[in-house]
Amino acid sequence: MPTGRHHAWAALPPATTAAVGPTLPRVGFFPAGGGRERVTRTVRGTLPAGAPDYVYIPVDVPSGVREFRVAYTYDRPSVPPGTPGNALDVGVFDERGTGLGGEGFRGWSGGARSEFFVRADEATPGYVAGPVREGTWHVALGPYTVAPQGLSYELTVTLTFGEQGETPRPLYPPERARGRGRAWYRGDCHLHSWHSDGRRTPGEIAALARAAGLDFVNTSEHNTHAGHGAWADAAGDDLLVLLGEEVTTRNGHALAVGTDPGTFVDWRHRARDDCFGRFARQIRAAGGLVVPAHPHAPCVGCGWRFGYDEADAVEVWNGPYTPDDETTLADWDARLASGARGGRREWLPATGGSDAHRAPDAVGLPQTVVLADDLTRQAVLAGLRAGRSYVAESARLALTFTAADDRGARAGIGERLDVEPDTPVTVRLEVTGAPRCTVRFVTDQGVLFTGGPLPVSGRGVAEWRTTPSRAAYVRAEVRHETAAGPVPGVMAALTNPVFLGRK
Repeated sequence: MPTGRHHAWAALPPATTAAVGPTLPRVGFFPAGGGRERVTRTVRGTLPAGAPDYVYIPVDVPSGVREFRVAYTYDRPSVPPGTPGNALDVGVFDERGTGLGGEGFRGWSGGARSEFFVRADEATPGYVAGPVREGTWHVALGPYTVAPQGLSYELTVTLTFGEQGETPRPLYPPERARGRGRAWYRGDCHLHSWHSDGRRTPGEIAALARAAGLDFVNTSEHNTHAGHGAWADAAGDDLLVLLGEEVTTRNGHALAVGTDPGTFVDWRHRARDDCFGRFARQIRAAGGLVVPAHPHAPCVGCGWRFGYDEADAVEVWNGPYTPDDETTLADWDARLASGARGGRREWLPATGGSDAHRAPDAVGLPQTVVLADDLTRQAVLAGLRAGRSYVAESARLALTFTAADDRGARAGIGERLDVEPDTPVTVRLEVTGAPRCTVRFVTDQGVLFTGGPLPVSGRGVAEWRTTPSRAAYVRAEVRHETAAGPVPGVMAALTNPVFLGRK
């Protein structure tokens, strides 16, 4: 097994865009011959602190290659407290190039794997099976964080020669499951399997979703669509599987929810590149929704910096309820109130998702409960887009939330009660599955009603009288008990608003 080595001690210039990053020295291979079935080359280099988001190592792939394989390691030196250490992501683009948009994209595993391969008949989860064609491929390195000492890496490329296998035709899950007609359906729109950095198979996730009482899930692997064809067996008449991606940029993460099968969305851009709108439009053209995820999460690169002009909804509750969810909720509510007072008709619905990766992450904590005409991809997405939904911590908790005038006109979650400004309105919340929880009604003027605690049975009804002139909208929160003081308890459920008054 011949081995070649070269060194790439990189002094890297800044890139014009995140995707068009610097190119490191080329890795060359000779054509197969002399009985060699496998050839290996090793590259070593160092990326300095402040390195560009992505750098590319070109690899000359001759004809006759059956398998393209990469293994890599990097150092993890000690750093002072509070200083990020080294973290290096990896992926690959084929001979079609690294241009923004991802025509040459063949896979991404981030920092979840130290090795991957691509063949015509198979590929590592997160990578796209297909022919290994002659030309210049590029291994993409993403220095997620770099220690002050720099990041030293070693990357080994192995080409195996031989006859190409046959690429399997992907089998995607159906876009319809057995529903109940127009009804409330429960789903988890933010999940990760072993096709990115999760540890569960699609089948294991589907089993957990069924156990959690879910009707649908959305796949959301980081920066890859390669797992779309792995979910057909996990779906069924009782579980609708939507396909998507978590577009994980350095300026925040966005869920592509319910896109056409095989849709890939490039992530190699920042807010300063002014191209997020291009990819948001791509998601919508593929039938999906654009949903910024955990906008105030404290992890590096998680804070949302692209604004909300191109969003279709916002994930305000991500996994177990934490202070950053409370911050996201307050931010979302402030924009909701500002829009209502300014007379704007457009608003962004709130959603929730578990972001479950591995045990003990709970699938369906939280879950988005959406009023849809049936259990189909189009109907569920239409309900989410319209905001006919609420978020709950589990299937045990159910809500009915309406506003009605004295003449019988009625509106539900995500709808408008179209009445005059001084018309008396009764807001009513029915709750099950929330023992000893407190109910709050939140308006554009803040919290104007607090009730509870609910009995230990978890069942209860709260009613409040108001007018559109006093409240442009009303939304409901159900919160767990809390210690004495002004801080509200952990969220058990929250609704999108019911709007009051003329349009």
